[in-house]
Amino acid sequence: MPLPRPGGRPYPPLRPHPRPRSRARLRLPVALATAGLLAAGCANPSVGSDRDDPTEPVTLTFWHGWSNAGEVKAIDDSIARFEKIHPNITVKAVGNVSDDTMNQALRAGGSDAPDVVSSFTTNNVGQYCSSGMWADLDPFMKKTGVVKEKVFPKTLLDYTRYRGRQCALPLLADAYGLYYNEDAFKKAGITRPPHTMSELKRDAAKLTRRTKDGDYQQVGFMPNFRFYQNSPDRLFAQWGPRYFDRNGKAQLAKDPSTREFFTTQRDLINAQGGYRATEKFRTTFGDEMSAQNAFLRQKVAMHMDGEWRGLMLKEAKAPFKWGVAPMPVPDDQADTYGRGYLTGTIAGIAHSSRHQNAAWELVKFLTVDTDQVVAFANAIHNVPSTNAALTSPKLDADPDFRTFLDIARNRHSTALPPSNNGDMYVLSLQDFAYAEEAGKVPDLDAGLRGLDAGIDADNLQSEN
Repeated sequence: MPLPRPGGRPYPPLRPHPRPRSRARLRLPVALATAGLLAAGCANPSVGSDRDDPTEPVTLTFWHGWSNAGEVKAIDDSIARFEKIHPNITVKAVGNVSDDTMNQALRAGGSDAPDVVSSFTTNNVGQYCSSGMWADLDPFMKKTGVVKEKVFPKTLLDYTRYRGRQCALPLLADAYGLYYNEDAFKKAGITRPPHTMSELKRDAAKLTRRTKDGDYQQVGFMPNFRFYQNSPDRLFAQWGPRYFDRNGKAQLAKDPSTREFFTTQRDLINAQGGYRATEKFRTTFGDEMSAQNAFLRQKVAMHMDGEWRGLMLKEAKAPFKWGVAPMPVPDDQADTYGRGYLTGTIAGIAHSSRHQNAAWELVKFLTVDTDQVVAFANAIHNVPSTNAALTSPKLDADPDFRTFLDIARNRHSTALPPSNNGDMYVLSLQDFAYAEEAGKVPDLDAGLRGLDAGIDADNLQSEN
């Protein structure tokens, strides 16, 4: 039986494309969807208007991806608060909209296109900005006195802009940390969660338990890239990587942290029995979002997950004490402990909207207004996305949840940099990581150079 699902954004999958867990969404065939997104960079979108009077009566259409009853209620409550402040603006909310459907409508333009848009996929910001489908928000912020650098944490602001164009703003966030089994820690004589990668390796080995026959009962930390939220980009965030140089060229092979990341992952695997053994054990795990979740079933003692997991563990009445901490960091970057991987929902204005000033009032309310951001964050149990909201006394006081607020505020936390072809470079890294951990990359340095070359080729193709 599936676990009760708290309100919030769809749980991020292994692959960076957000995949709904409890909803059916309209989706284009993969080839068509990809072609459409890439074509958006060459499209000539319908031009809207920023000359409208936001005090005049108007109806705005707002497209979003939420569909769970609790999520939809939180959106409807947010709109009700907005309409109370702006009685001249009526908002028609349309939920359960995928990025594919939204982009198709924005390319077509016309009266059926939305005015305000949102997306769960920060990896597509580069396309939204470079294509012109999402309007530049800087002029609207300048007119209304919003100083974005003061309002939003830098990391969240970085993933909502591309090459100087601020076409989106953060609308709540997700942060990743380390969940750990306190009972298992006590039994193994471990007094606190690991802070560094060497401590993680040591503790993972101590926490790994086997039967008399040599089969696994529990691994300390499953580092395999196919395990639940363990996509390589999320784990790699603890090194603070720079994927591209100032000219936009991939530089994974040149960055020493890339080799260290893969070497550390390999050491973690070997410390617990090797790739074949741990991968075989991983295949016995139940679905991530079910009552057979490996952490809930105590098959793993530590694992990386987002802020939503705490509420799920409480609702499932986990039969052990557990805690949350930041993910460990490389030993030579111990001073960055507290950092983590960040992502989130984004919101913007459709370039084809004829009511862009009124649309901005809604975007500003949803993303900038402190009380609104806090109320929405509490309602769907996501991390608030402004500096003021992150320190608000009105936030959920749950100490486990507040761990993720600290991760979101940490100046060393990182998010993926936007690219003109969306997340193709992330998928390339993921495919390479699968091969590397399976021992199919005989020369890591040569493999990384090939990875960079492939990423650059994909980027060049997208620009032409």
